[in-house]
Amino acid sequence: MIVRFIFIIAFTCFLTSCKHSLQIPFDNECELIKDPNIEKVVDFKIRFSAELPKNWKINLYYDDVQSSIYAADTTKQLTEAILLDISFIDQKISLDDLFSLKQEQEHLQKRLIKTNTFTSFTDRKSIHHSIFKGNKEGFAYQKHIIHIKETEENFVMASIELYGDKNVEDRICKALRYLESIKLVI
Repeated sequence: MIVRFIFIIAFTCFLTSCKHSLQIPFDNECELIKDPNIEKVVDFKIRFSAELPKNWKINLYYDDVQSSIYAADTTKQLTEAILLDISFIDQKISLDDLFSLKQEQEHLQKRLIKTNTFTSFTDRKSIHHSIFKGNKEGFAYQKHIIHIKETEENFVMASIELYGDKNVEDRICKALRYLESIKLVI
């Protein structure tokens, strides 16, 4: 019993001491509004967490290679909602020109045009953020895909999907704020 108690305390200390934020450098002019209706969501493999609205539909997924959180604001119409996909992937990735070209070709097949790409390299991580636009299911459609390479062995991929052209900037800002809440457990 005492050994189990000590293990639980040690494990808790390990989890809390090894968490760190991704610190995603988004260059936008979003107004920071704190949402009081937020809950911490942890993926199945306990690799990361994100703070997301309590009233959103949230699904967790995992397999041998990845652990994911899918979240959507199902209380709103599709053209007013935000769809998020955050995955921790245990694979190597090179965020280079070839990677960018492959992404662009993949999305061109889906009739989506890359409108912007941001790349950031620091001592600790590499970030690649691409924005694709087009039409999907009869609606204006926008997809942001962000790859964050934290180590040589794994990376985080987050995507934001927006349908319609209503309040797009506000929805992007909200989605980016939720992505900024991602914390890794390594």
